[in-house]
Amino acid sequence: MEISTQNDLYPGAGKMIQPKILIADDHSMIRKGLKLQIQLSIGYADISEVATCNELMKELVKRKYTHLILDIILSDGSTLEVIPNIRRVYPDLHILIFSMQPAEIYGEALKQYGIHYYLSKSVGEEEMIQMLQKFLQNEAPVRKNNIHHHDNPFKSLAPRELEILHYVLKGVGTKEIAETLNLKMNTVSTIKNRIYEKTNAGNIKELMELATLYNVNY
Repeated sequence: MEISTQNDLYPGAGKMIQPKILIADDHSMIRKGLKLQIQLSIGYADISEVATCNELMKELVKRKYTHLILDIILSDGSTLEVIPNIRRVYPDLHILIFSMQPAEIYGEALKQYGIHYYLSKSVGEEEMIQMLQKFLQNEAPVRKNNIHHHDNPFKSLAPRELEILHYVLKGVGTKEIAETLNLKMNTVSTIKNRIYEKTNAGNIKELMELATLYNVNY
């Protein structure tokens, strides 16, 4: 009788159970480069790609994926809008955020959805491969010493506030935000007020200047 070992799951042991990977990023070159890196450096080949939140949700319905590599902002909106649904419908899906958005802001907020892997697009190749390998092999992420950014005004924003911040910074009005997110206008107004209070920004110009200063892309 053959006894399976942990090594049977990964490259280098004859057998290999391939994770089913989905990459969601609105930049084609990033998707292609990441896919190639996983194929050549880690040895996994079952990789699909999507570019929008809409495509992402459709693809998840079509096929059972094991791992999702996800950017925060796609061309048709913020993935903060769909992550709660993804978590509810696909609780076993492993999710890694791969983004230029600051981890000290978004990474903390996303932990409440059980997302503990956050990879910056600016990291070096070696670190990227190491983290991708741990993620795809379902290993616990390495705990880093918490670097407290007490002066970062966006760090205290909740996921819903970050979601609405994205639209506010793009200049979208309250009514349109409410329609897009299926919220009441007074709810959006309340959240916008909280964003201004937490960031201590007096107006949209100051909020945009802070976003630029702390590398919050929109």
